[in-house]
Amino acid sequence: MSGPAHDTDERVRAAAVRLFAEKGFNGTGIRELADAAGLSSASLYHYMGTKQDLLTEIMETSLNRLVAAARMLAGRGDGPAATIAALVQMHVAAHALRQDETIVVDNELRALTPERRVAVLALRDAYEQVWREVIDDGCARGAFRVPDARVARLALLEMCTGVARWYSPGGPLSLAEVTAAHAAMALAMLGCADPPAADGSAIELLAELWR
Repeated sequence: MSGPAHDTDERVRAAAVRLFAEKGFNGTGIRELADAAGLSSASLYHYMGTKQDLLTEIMETSLNRLVAAARMLAGRGDGPAATIAALVQMHVAAHALRQDETIVVDNELRALTPERRVAVLALRDAYEQVWREVIDDGCARGAFRVPDARVARLALLEMCTGVARWYSPGGPLSLAEVTAAHAAMALAMLGCADPPAADGSAIELLAELWR
């Protein structure tokens, strides 16, 4: 759906994503947010509800897209090595292409009210569960060899998430090169003896889901 109201909603959301990423949720004032969206403070509430409503929407929408992409990749039946490589490429691409949104998701969980935090944590847990199942399956099959599967999973996610803090489209590496490098490092960390070739389909899937 398009139209003036939809365009204003998108403008408010884009301003919130940028400011929350730059200054944090608690560091962003209503007047500052209204000015960035080109609205008065009074009319801002009509489009966003409360600031908590806006933060929750940003986080839930982003996490739902990540969960959907992860489940699609895991459901292709490509085997644990190819699947974890695809998950890594997707996660890296999300944090490279949607830097501000993913920074908000990763950094502002504590800003949510306890009730909202529970709902967002459930989505984050659902996302990490896909990774957990793929890594556990790879360990069970002998495709991966790690001392501790949980530590390996958390280390991989942290490595991939960090891309949001340093990737630049104008930098020396293309997105395809960055995602392929992370996939190769992930498979090496997991002790994969027969790593598959890089496949860019995970990036295409993410772009389709995150329009």
